Amino acid sequence: YNSMAGVLLRQGQLDQALGLYEKALAIKVKALGPDHTSVAATYYSMANVLKQQGELGKAVGLYEKCLDIEVKALGPDHTDVAGTYNSMGGLLRQQGELGKALGLYEKALAIEVKLGPDHTNVALTYTSMANVLQEQGELARALGLYEKALAIYIKALGPGHIDGARLYHN
Repeated sequence: YNSMAGVLLRQGQLDQALGLYEKALAIKVKALGPDHTSVAATYYSMANVLKQQGELGKAVGLYEKCLDIEVKALGPDHTDVAGTYNSMGGLLRQQGELGKALGLYEKALAIEVKLGPDHTNVALTYTSMANVLQEQGELARALGLYEKALAIYIKALGPGHIDGARLYHN
Protein backbone atom coordinates (compact mmCIF):
# COMPACT_ATOMS: atom_id res chain seq x y z
CA TYR A 1 0.00 0.00 0.00
CA ASN A 2 2.82 2.42 0.82
CA SER A 3 4.52 1.88 -2.52
CA MET A 4 1.28 2.25 -4.44
CA ALA A 5 0.45 5.40 -2.49
CA GLY A 6 3.84 6.85 -3.39
CA VAL A 7 3.18 6.28 -7.09
CA LEU A 8 -0.28 7.82 -6.85
CA LEU A 9 1.18 10.77 -4.99
CA ARG A 10 3.70 11.37 -7.77
CA GLN A 11 0.82 11.19 -10.25
CA GLY A 12 -1.04 13.87 -8.31
CA GLN A 13 -3.81 11.52 -7.18
CA LEU A 14 -3.79 12.78 -3.63
CA ASP A 15 -7.08 11.38 -2.37
CA GLN A 16 -6.24 7.89 -3.59
CA ALA A 17 -2.73 8.10 -2.14
CA LEU A 18 -4.09 9.19 1.22
CA GLY A 19 -6.54 6.29 1.24
CA LEU A 20 -3.76 3.78 0.64
CA TYR A 21 -1.58 5.35 3.31
CA GLU A 22 -4.51 5.00 5.72
CA LYS A 23 -4.79 1.29 4.87
CA ALA A 24 -1.05 0.86 5.36
CA LEU A 25 -1.24 2.69 8.68
CA ALA A 26 -3.98 0.40 10.01
CA ILE A 27 -1.96 -2.69 9.11
CA LYS A 28 1.26 -1.32 10.57
CA VAL A 29 -0.36 -0.30 13.86
CA LYS A 30 -1.92 -3.75 14.21
CA ALA A 31 1.24 -5.66 13.24
CA LEU A 32 3.97 -3.47 14.73
CA GLY A 33 2.26 -1.45 17.42
CA PRO A 34 1.46 2.27 17.50
CA ASP A 35 4.98 3.37 18.48
CA HIS A 36 6.97 1.76 15.65
CA THR A 37 9.09 3.94 13.37
CA SER A 38 7.31 2.48 10.34
CA VAL A 39 4.07 3.89 11.75
CA ALA A 40 5.82 7.25 12.14
CA ALA A 41 6.95 7.12 8.51
CA THR A 42 3.38 6.58 7.36
CA TYR A 43 2.15 9.49 9.48
CA TYR A 44 4.87 11.58 7.84
CA SER A 45 3.77 10.53 4.35
CA MET A 46 0.13 11.22 5.16
CA ALA A 47 1.05 14.66 6.51
CA ASN A 48 2.83 15.44 3.26
CA VAL A 49 -0.29 14.53 1.28
CA LEU A 50 -2.50 16.63 3.54
CA LYS A 51 -0.07 19.53 3.18
CA GLN A 52 -0.41 19.33 -0.60
CA GLN A 53 -4.19 19.25 -0.23
CA GLY A 54 -4.09 22.40 1.86
CA GLU A 55 -5.22 20.60 5.01
CA LEU A 56 -2.47 22.24 7.03
CA GLY A 57 -4.01 21.80 10.48
CA LYS A 58 -4.49 18.07 9.95
CA ALA A 59 -0.97 17.80 8.53
CA VAL A 60 0.53 19.43 11.63
CA GLY A 61 -1.26 16.89 13.81
CA LEU A 62 0.21 13.98 11.86
CA TYR A 63 3.70 15.49 11.90
CA GLU A 64 3.34 15.78 15.68
CA LYS A 65 2.36 12.10 15.95
CA CYS A 66 5.34 11.20 13.78
CA LEU A 67 7.65 13.32 15.91
CA ASP A 68 6.42 11.78 19.16
CA ILE A 69 7.15 8.28 17.88
CA GLU A 70 10.55 9.25 16.44
CA VAL A 71 11.71 10.88 19.67
CA LYS A 72 10.63 7.86 21.74
CA ALA A 73 12.04 5.25 19.35
CA LEU A 74 15.14 6.97 17.97
CA GLY A 75 16.00 9.59 20.54
CA PRO A 76 15.72 13.38 20.37
CA ASP A 77 18.96 13.82 18.42
CA HIS A 78 18.23 11.53 15.48
CA THR A 79 18.35 12.94 11.96
CA ASP A 80 14.80 11.69 11.28
CA VAL A 81 13.65 13.94 14.13
CA ALA A 82 15.46 16.86 12.49
CA GLY A 83 13.74 16.08 9.19
CA THR A 84 10.34 16.14 10.85
CA TYR A 85 11.17 19.43 12.57
CA ASN A 86 12.09 20.86 9.16
CA SER A 87 8.88 19.65 7.56
CA MET A 88 6.76 21.00 10.39
CA GLY A 89 8.65 24.28 10.19
CA GLY A 90 7.85 24.57 6.50
CA LEU A 91 4.20 23.93 7.16
CA LEU A 92 4.04 26.48 9.96
CA ARG A 93 5.78 28.98 7.69
CA GLN A 94 3.02 28.39 5.13
CA GLN A 95 0.48 29.14 7.86
CA GLY A 96 2.26 32.39 8.67
CA GLU A 97 3.46 31.19 12.07
CA LEU A 98 6.97 32.42 11.45
CA GLY A 99 8.18 32.43 15.05
CA LYS A 100 7.13 28.82 15.59
CA ALA A 101 8.64 27.82 12.26
CA LEU A 102 11.95 29.42 13.16
CA GLY A 103 11.96 27.61 16.51
CA LEU A 104 11.51 24.25 14.78
CA TYR A 105 14.27 25.04 12.30
CA GLU A 106 16.56 25.89 15.20
CA LYS A 107 15.79 22.53 16.80
CA ALA A 108 16.56 20.79 13.52
CA LEU A 109 19.82 22.71 13.17
CA ALA A 110 20.94 21.70 16.66
CA ILE A 111 20.64 18.07 15.59
CA GLU A 112 22.08 18.48 12.11
CA VAL A 113 25.28 20.27 13.11
CA LYS A 114 26.26 17.01 14.81
CA LEU A 115 26.55 15.56 11.29
CA GLY A 116 29.25 18.15 10.75
CA PRO A 117 29.12 21.91 10.28
CA ASP A 118 29.60 21.53 6.53
CA HIS A 119 26.85 18.97 5.94
CA THR A 120 24.34 19.91 3.25
CA ASN A 121 21.46 19.29 5.70
CA VAL A 122 22.88 22.17 7.76
CA ALA A 123 22.90 24.36 4.66
CA LEU A 124 19.32 23.47 3.86
CA THR A 125 18.18 24.39 7.37
CA TYR A 126 20.16 27.64 7.26
CA THR A 127 18.30 28.43 4.04
CA SER A 128 14.92 27.68 5.61
CA MET A 129 15.77 29.85 8.60
CA ALA A 130 16.96 32.65 6.33
CA ASN A 131 13.69 32.50 4.37
CA VAL A 132 11.73 33.01 7.59
CA LEU A 133 14.01 35.82 8.74
CA GLN A 134 13.65 37.52 5.37
CA GLU A 135 9.86 37.35 5.71
CA GLN A 136 10.16 38.83 9.20
CA GLY A 137 12.20 41.71 7.82
CA GLU A 138 15.40 40.63 9.56
CA LEU A 139 17.42 41.02 6.40
CA ALA A 140 20.91 41.20 7.88
CA ARG A 141 20.42 37.95 9.81
CA ALA A 142 18.87 36.33 6.73
CA LEU A 143 21.80 37.37 4.56
CA GLY A 144 24.27 35.91 7.05
CA LEU A 145 22.52 32.54 7.00
CA TYR A 146 22.25 32.54 3.20
CA GLU A 147 26.00 33.18 3.05
CA LYS A 148 26.71 30.31 5.46
CA ALA A 149 24.51 27.98 3.42
CA LEU A 150 26.16 29.05 0.18
CA ALA A 151 29.64 28.40 1.58
CA ILE A 152 28.58 24.88 2.58
CA TYR A 153 27.05 24.14 -0.81
CA ILE A 154 30.11 25.41 -2.67
CA LYS A 155 32.41 23.34 -0.49
CA ALA A 156 30.27 20.19 -0.73
CA LEU A 157 28.88 20.41 -4.26
CA GLY A 158 31.11 22.79 -6.16
CA PRO A 159 30.56 26.35 -7.37
CA GLY A 160 28.33 25.44 -10.32
CA HIS A 161 25.65 23.44 -8.49
CA ILE A 162 22.01 24.50 -8.80
CA ASP A 163 21.56 24.75 -5.01
CA GLY A 164 24.21 27.46 -4.96
CA ALA A 165 22.43 29.31 -7.74
CA ARG A 166 19.22 29.27 -5.72
CA LEU A 167 21.02 30.86 -2.81
CA TYR A 168 22.51 33.54 -5.01
CA HIS A 169 18.95 34.28 -6.08
CA ASN A 170 17.80 34.57 -2.46
